[in-house]
Amino acid sequence: MQGKVLPQARSAQSQVYVGVDVCKAHLDIYLHPIGQHLRVTNDRDGIQRLKRTLAHHDIALVVIEATGKFHRLAHRSLSQTGFAVAVVNPLRSRLFAEALGALAKTDRIDARMLAVLGEALEPKAKPPAPEALEALQELVRARNAATAERTALSNRLKASQTALLKAELRRRLKSLDGHIQRLAKEIARRIADDPVLARRYEILLSIPGVGPIVAAELIADLAELGSLDRHACASLAGVAPFADDSGNNTGQRHIKGGRPHVRRALYWAALSAAKHNPDLRDFYKRLIEKGKKAKVALTALMRKIVILANTLLKEDRLWTPNQA
Repeated sequence: MQGKVLPQARSAQSQVYVGVDVCKAHLDIYLHPIGQHLRVTNDRDGIQRLKRTLAHHDIALVVIEATGKFHRLAHRSLSQTGFAVAVVNPLRSRLFAEALGALAKTDRIDARMLAVLGEALEPKAKPPAPEALEALQELVRARNAATAERTALSNRLKASQTALLKAELRRRLKSLDGHIQRLAKEIARRIADDPVLARRYEILLSIPGVGPIVAAELIADLAELGSLDRHACASLAGVAPFADDSGNNTGQRHIKGGRPHVRRALYWAALSAAKHNPDLRDFYKRLIEKGKKAKVALTALMRKIVILANTLLKEDRLWTPNQA
């Protein structure tokens, strides 16, 4: 029997790790290491049933896969009840499953892998974002989607030859412009109505190169700004260079991961700062003079901006130019 885990020894373990695979209609739940699986509806009644089940066990951690907005109700309800809940990137859980040799993918398997990941990696539990911030995130992402749609329609209009199609596209663009303006107005109103968000917005806008759209994006999708160190904030924004070394070979550093919407907003801020922010403009020029490619220099500028924003928010002060 050496090397095997006896059933009674396994059941004697007190702490239980819970994996929750989320979809719009239901939640698949796996309790590790006791091996219990259940499925509940992804609504208040189903989550109440889940909480009644979990109340019979010593829960160490609940691990939920991030799925847009479909995990939010479970995250908020379980956290309010007192459970430690960690939300993990779906890519991370899939790579973890493949590393364990679990190549098949079903909701039940995913739930089990999330529970095992919770025990093995112990991801940090975090409370859900305030409801006001979640609403702001939804509005900012809706504006991003509408802006992307407007760009696509504008490109189609330029390539179109038929008069009727051109008229239809112009009509849709006009309607979309109104939609974007209303979203922008509502975003500004919600930020102004919240004293904490309004102060963060004021600090971010004080940085030359950071406009209202970028500031709202950073507030909504990088809410951790002001509570991180310089390396963590650059990594979350997706502008941190990672090593690629092996043996005696030193590979070229590349950025990877992070939050795409934040990185895109920082890109536009970097383009503006390279022209209008005296300190960052000089920094950008020095990099170019040293032979750095424009994209590399812009990425370094993006990193500077997010680190600067993190510092200003942490110190609760507005940007001021460096003095000689």
